[in-house]
Amino acid sequence: MAPTPADSAAGTHCPYCALQCGMMLTASDAAPPVEVTPLDFPTNRGGLCRKGWTAAELLDSPDRLTTPLLRSRPSDRTAPFVPVGWDEALDAVATVRALADAARHRGAVILTARGAEQQSKGTDTVSALINLALALGLPGCPRSGFGCVTGQGNGQGGREHGQKSDQLPGYRSIDDPAARAHVAAVWGVDPATLPGRGPSAYELIERLGTPGGPRSLLVHGTNVAVSSPSGRRVARRLAALDQLVVCDVVMSETAALADVVLPVTQWAEEDGTMTNLEGRVIRRRKVVNPPPGVRTELEILAVLADRLGHGDRFPADPDTVFDELRRASAGGTADYAGITWRRVDDEDGVFWPCPSPEHPGTPRLFADGFPTPDGRAVFVAVEHRPVAEDVDDTYPLYLTTGRVLQQYQSGAQTRRVPSLAGSADGPHVEMHPDLAERTGVVEGGTVRVVSRRGDAVGTVRVTTSIRADTVFMPFHWGGLQAVNRVTNPALDPVSRMPEFKVCAVRLEAGGRPADDGSDG
Repeated sequence: MAPTPADSAAGTHCPYCALQCGMMLTASDAAPPVEVTPLDFPTNRGGLCRKGWTAAELLDSPDRLTTPLLRSRPSDRTAPFVPVGWDEALDAVATVRALADAARHRGAVILTARGAEQQSKGTDTVSALINLALALGLPGCPRSGFGCVTGQGNGQGGREHGQKSDQLPGYRSIDDPAARAHVAAVWGVDPATLPGRGPSAYELIERLGTPGGPRSLLVHGTNVAVSSPSGRRVARRLAALDQLVVCDVVMSETAALADVVLPVTQWAEEDGTMTNLEGRVIRRRKVVNPPPGVRTELEILAVLADRLGHGDRFPADPDTVFDELRRASAGGTADYAGITWRRVDDEDGVFWPCPSPEHPGTPRLFADGFPTPDGRAVFVAVEHRPVAEDVDDTYPLYLTTGRVLQQYQSGAQTRRVPSLAGSADGPHVEMHPDLAERTGVVEGGTVRVVSRRGDAVGTVRVTTSIRADTVFMPFHWGGLQAVNRVTNPALDPVSRMPEFKVCAVRLEAGGRPADDGSDG
């Protein structure tokens, strides 16, 4: 189904990583229905990667969800899905309660991807990198600093909005009485009704369906069945819920486990804002209308809130929601109070903190000092700790995971873009030639990667760019090729981030993974 034009053309941003490259979308009744051309935006200077060039192909994918789906037999997740109306689907959901010295004038930047964080000692690793940036005098200096390129386009913005279980909007702590009072006043509720600090994402999953744990889960656009470590255990926890509801644009592996599936809009079909890795608030613009029967996630939250007796507190208009964020974040570290959609449009985005409409925004943090009593930065002492699970005679190799350029996150979207799905970077296991010879596998063959938690299969790719004691497998595929069936959920003691990036494994030539249902 071809998208119907909403506006003939609009400048917007790529739906994928945190660079949020600028692009122009032009809608028409001809083929292709939406044409992508790069914009000379500060983060991409007129360039786009292959994912960006092909981003609009998913808008008219034959795999789009366009009607809510409900199991034909309630509470039986082996029953087939049947299409239902929105009222029936939402009623089903609402019946269950739950929800430098910078020596060098050119400047220098230390950038990491997620690998530095996704370890059981990730906080220490990031602290050490910040120490290095401070020792070099990078923070606060022009063209210098430290940052992380997150895989999600709004990974930065979500944290500023209070998506973490220990935060409120504006990077406020949920334990701070003043912060609780401020946000409660914006929401018109008693501060005592705000929850306390909650569990981390993986710990929440571990509690699903357990005594005292959540009985219902509403999932928005994330594919936890593929993206979480110890994947078979995660699927078991999802199955223990009384109700699983998934909002997504396609039938992801997580949606396939749900009781109710609600079809939602995607990036070029709705208005709103994002925040990129620079702390620059940017605009996403609607260019085409969604397929008939598809709703925005704000609309879904609003109508569900109405069914649960709180419809007056959940507006469906994105501009109204952004105004609420401005008020809730006012005075916080990530202060959006002075940012408006008009300013974002006129200024190529606005950098937080921006406490008033007259404030120019803050493109460079720490230019005048640090938020400490004396204004000076503080080093954090760290000591080396080994990985949570080291190699041994039974599991003699390290496994690390990561991304390939052509795919995004769990791949639920990009695996449905033909020009990306057909690339050479399919589910594979990279290994050194010496290891391939010892294991008895050859380029293009099949290998089974086995850990204490589970196993996965991939196609052998031999390369000298990897250590002989380590194998690499991307995480964009589900089913028996899901590497997160293998990875270790050991958590960092501070950030509670799982150790995605390293665990002990062994290799077996050929074969299929076991699926014995054990927790591992």
